[in-house]
Amino acid sequence: MTVLTTPGQPSQGKGLRPVPWRRMAWVTWRQHRLAVAGVAAFLGVLAVYLVIEGLPIRHAYAAVTACHPAGSAVCQNLANDFNTGGYVFRAGIVAALLQVVAALIGAFAGAPVLARELETGTFKYAWTQGFGRRRWAVGKLVPLAIAVAAVAAAFSVMFSWYYQPFFAAGDQSPLSSTVFDLRGVAFAAWTLTAFAIGAVTGLLIRRVVPAMAATLAAWAGLAFVTGAYLRQHYEAPLVTGNPNVPGSAWVISRWWTRGGKPVSLAAINRTLQAVGVKAATPGRFQAHRSTLGNVNPVQYLIQHGYTEWTSYQPASRYWPFQWIEGGWLLALSLLLIAATVWLVRRRAA
Repeated sequence: MTVLTTPGQPSQGKGLRPVPWRRMAWVTWRQHRLAVAGVAAFLGVLAVYLVIEGLPIRHAYAAVTACHPAGSAVCQNLANDFNTGGYVFRAGIVAALLQVVAALIGAFAGAPVLARELETGTFKYAWTQGFGRRRWAVGKLVPLAIAVAAVAAAFSVMFSWYYQPFFAAGDQSPLSSTVFDLRGVAFAAWTLTAFAIGAVTGLLIRRVVPAMAATLAAWAGLAFVTGAYLRQHYEAPLVTGNPNVPGSAWVISRWWTRGGKPVSLAAINRTLQAVGVKAATPGRFQAHRSTLGNVNPVQYLIQHGYTEWTSYQPASRYWPFQWIEGGWLLALSLLLIAATVWLVRRRAA
């Protein structure tokens, strides 16, 4: 009789006190520590490789800078060995391969954060344990975003150390699209953005593998648009008619004029035909006959009334460009994370 007359107990899910943020951070760490450790190990292996490759590069450059007088034959041979000994080529290959690192972190660490639980359905259990949708999303995304950005920032310091001799030698512009987003605050910002893209695509697609593919595609599109079109307009480029543009400058475009009017590539080639040179672009020439000799095509055109104009960004704008790019990428990342949290609250399970 007692059992029949006992009033029903309230639902166990109601009245649960919210889980403290520090406990949620602990749960997030337990769930995703392998992903964070994987990112750290991945970048750590790359950093070790940069140290192994960077030490002989720095020693070779130190020998060049220590040689005096700089114009002597011995010093010129050392400089030529540094420039043509494969260091520059290998460093370029390394920089090109490292371009995908931020995207891979976004795909393998960012996309599965929410997508895996949504795909398997374990999020339903988490929401009944005092987490709640918003706290569940924030507790997962914010600590992991901070962790991957911090590890990426540390790696960018190592890459800058590795590449510094080439900047000092004037062989590479710090604004070049192959290295700019791997240094300073830009690499951490790009990694954070890739993570945020992965998080929102994982929420929208709710399947890990498709979300990873979508993250890679979205990041690649954003990086291409930024490097090819957006970055060069952070500040108005300088324009000069002096053919001796600093080697550290980022050249945007070149064109020729004659009598104050632009001339076509065909007109330039007609003028250069007499000395056996052909212009592939306004700034790149190639000999097509063995009679070229020591003719300087740029000086030859200038002597015939042409003026070469160059639009470029000076190397002195490196840090302003870094803060501009890092700033808008940080704003985009915060917007994507906020949108992810909002969608978690609004979308039905």
